[in-house]
Amino acid sequence: MATPDSHALAAPLADGTPIRLRPLAAWAPFGWLRAGWRDVQRAWGVALFYGLSFWAMAQVLAWVFKASPEYTMSIASGCLLVGPFLAMGLYDTSRRLERGQSPDLGQSITCWDKQLGSMGMLVFVLIVLELLWGRASLVVFAVFFNTGMPSTTGVLQAVFSLQNWEFLLAYTVVGGIFAAVVFGSTVVALPLMLDRGTDALTAAITSFKVVTTQPGVLLLWAVLITALVAAALVVPWQLPLVVVGPWLGCATWHAYRASVEPIDAQPAALEEGC
Repeated sequence: MATPDSHALAAPLADGTPIRLRPLAAWAPFGWLRAGWRDVQRAWGVALFYGLSFWAMAQVLAWVFKASPEYTMSIASGCLLVGPFLAMGLYDTSRRLERGQSPDLGQSITCWDKQLGSMGMLVFVLIVLELLWGRASLVVFAVFFNTGMPSTTGVLQAVFSLQNWEFLLAYTVVGGIFAAVVFGSTVVALPLMLDRGTDALTAAITSFKVVTTQPGVLLLWAVLITALVAAALVVPWQLPLVVVGPWLGCATWHAYRASVEPIDAQPAALEEGC
């Protein structure tokens, strides 16, 4: 049953229409995954294109880890930056399926063109976060490896050795803080911008509002995303990312749909139709 806070208001749209949030069931993220999987099956051609794009990003990340492990966190944050924008095409695909339209790869690739200004602002903010994250990562390495940056073998030993718990704790805390900020500001921001034409600030505020008002559900969603991506990355050549990437992209659209009330379901719109 909805509580008095279940329809908490975020910032209104430019036309004055408020953005209202929906209450979420505790296990809602599993439903988002089911709905996302159905979309992948219905639009497998588009999903394959984006899946291969995510896979290519993983190969770059793996190469950097082997060649210069100290830059892995920075490149990983870059992937977090690029990934949501690739996923924008998947959001558009799920939206088209939702409307009973056919998937369109060309449309999905250019779906952001009307939001170029807002997306540019969000890109700028995420780039700043990426640079800060990368710098913080280098500082952690410098503090705990004062004999110089470790080799790939040294990093693996640090990660899997409990004797280096200080390094593990610092690296996890630093990475976790930045990951939480990126997740909180983007979890529904890009789908909202695509669907409602919001500006970057309104979208980010709404996204944080979704996370802070229902942290348990969104924490579960973050854990599921992390687990699926991590499971895909540990497989040789990271081939599961070809499926996991578009699956999570489509599921994120359904996470947005479940979290933010459509305009035609809001009281003002209902009254206008009476």
